[in-house]
Amino acid sequence: MASAREIRRRIKSVRNTGKITKAMELVSASKMRRAQRNVLATRPYTDRLYDVMGELTARSLGGGSHPLLQTYPSVTRVGLIVVTPDRGLCGALNSNIFRAAARFIAEQRGRGRTVTVLAIGKKGRDFALRTGQNLAAQITGLGDSPPLVDILPAATVAIDGYKPDENGQHQFDEVYLLYSEFVNTLTQRPKLRRFLPVETPADAGATKVDYTYEPSQEGVLDQLLPRFVEVQLYQAILESIASEHSARMIAMRNANDNAKELVRDLTLTYNKARQAAITKEISEIAAGAAAQ
Repeated sequence: MASAREIRRRIKSVRNTGKITKAMELVSASKMRRAQRNVLATRPYTDRLYDVMGELTARSLGGGSHPLLQTYPSVTRVGLIVVTPDRGLCGALNSNIFRAAARFIAEQRGRGRTVTVLAIGKKGRDFALRTGQNLAAQITGLGDSPPLVDILPAATVAIDGYKPDENGQHQFDEVYLLYSEFVNTLTQRPKLRRFLPVETPADAGATKVDYTYEPSQEGVLDQLLPRFVEVQLYQAILESIASEHSARMIAMRNANDNAKELVRDLTLTYNKARQAAITKEISEIAAGAAAQ
């Protein structure tokens, strides 16, 4: 059994760790509320843009010829945008994303396709480098409330890589997006979906409102599709940020609870060790008195 002094040191160390995790829990709770507000504020705009794009593609005669709507007959080069936090200490959030990414990459390679990773976040970048993936681009340090302009380079890389150039060459045949979907404070799950070509809504043919387009339906669609891609990526990043702070708050709360439980166990051990030391001293005194 460890000495009473060693147990006291461990109790002090665990208590200090518990204070740190409690502070991190409170900070993450504050950031989580702001991140949730950002996600909930942008969802109506994203949903409405999705509806407008569906109606526009259904009405536009030339909509199917837009480069972001066209599909390539042979898919051999796939782009994967991985959205992760810049930091850890958020439970199983990062490992779930990594498992989903590794599973997707293995599946694509099994079909004879090459995968190029576009990492948003330091953890995703480190995962790509650690596993030897082809890393085409990276964006880090976005912060807790990134403006839309900060994610435009990532969207531009994906769009330019998918659209054919003047020679008809392109880098990606398909682009997928992987991020943590924010469901609620306790639930965040990896979500993988096709990013490019743009998928029109399933009910795109069921138009509801008649519009007058200026200058034309094709002109509006040409301007709307890149903005739609950018907004979809921005919404995914906001979902990931809200998931990160929620997962970190829960992880730090669990760590704080574990620290309290460990302090209770160590205190009980300390009391037993102290009682054993006192009993030993009493026995030695009694034995000395009997010897005299």
